[in-house]
Parts: sequence; C-alpha cells; structure tokens
Amino acid sequence: MTTELVLGGARSGKSSYAESLALAGGKEVVYIATATAGDDEMAERIERHRQDRPNNWHVVEEPIALAKVIADYSTKENCLLVDCLTLWLTNCLFNQDYAIDWQQQKVDFLAALEQAPGDIILVSNEVGQGIVPMGKMSRRFVDESGWLHQALAKQVERVTFVTAGIPQHLKGA
Repeated sequence: MTTELVLGGARSGKSSYAESLALAGGKEVVYIATATAGDDEMAERIERHRQDRPNNWHVVEEPIALAKVIADYSTKENCLLVDCLTLWLTNCLFNQDYAIDWQQQKVDFLAALEQAPGDIILVSNEVGQGIVPMGKMSRRFVDESGWLHQALAKQVERVTFVTAGIPQHLKGA
C-alpha cells in the first residue's frame, strides 16, 4: 500500500497530477469526490472534473463520511483517489444540516488510512501560505487545514506540492 498527499493552490494542477498518478499505477481507480454543488460556479467545476476523468473510473460522491468510504472501498487491487480534502474539511466544519464532530471525523479518517490495504492518493489545497485571515471562521479553516496536512504528512509515504503544474516532491521518492 502507498499513500500520497498532493498539495497545491487553486488551479495549480494538483488534481491533474493526482489523476496521472492514479492512471500510471495500473490499478482500478475509485475516485472519491467530496465536493457539493452549493452554487452554479461550483456545479460547473464539478462537471468539468467529471468530464476530465476517465469513464471507467468508479466514482463515489461522499461529502462527509470519508473514513467509511475508505474502509468500504480500499482493496489491494485498487487505488482510491480522494479529491479534495479541503472541501471535505469545509463540509465537516460548516455543514448547517448536521452537527458534525470534526475532531472525531479527522481521527476516524487517519485511522482508516492507516488500515486501508490499497493505494490512496489524497488531494488538498494548501491555504496556509498567505496572511492570517481576519475572520474567526476563516482562521479556523486555515488552522484546521494546516493541522490536517501536518498529520497526513507524518503518516503518508509521499508528499508532493504542485505549483504551475510542476510537481515538487517534499517527502518520499
């Protein structure tokens, strides 16, 4: 089993890079989409991602229960591609329909990754390289994102940062 965290800013090429890794692995790919279409612009982004993905990939749309999806779908014969963790974080922190315990979601997610038998590629936005946001909610999001990325970087075999479509390997080969 190999796990890799692919980080980058918006439109950095991180999803394309992660998809190329999944294809190169030669295994069946299960694409786990965490996005929800809260507005027209996001619906267009989701549709663009759908059109870019190979038709033979199995797609699981899950905005919150990521640990369960990993446990249910990871096998030695496949590769899970999770896109994207910052959208998942947003869904967990700011979901107004359900009371969600973010810390428990995070613990369960990290445990599911540790126990997963298959390859996993995780895509996430690096949001902590700018100034500290003024709003309390924005600061919490940046903090939680940073702590999640740190925990993942310790746990996964590889970490890659993508800028302008160019992957920079931070950890692992």
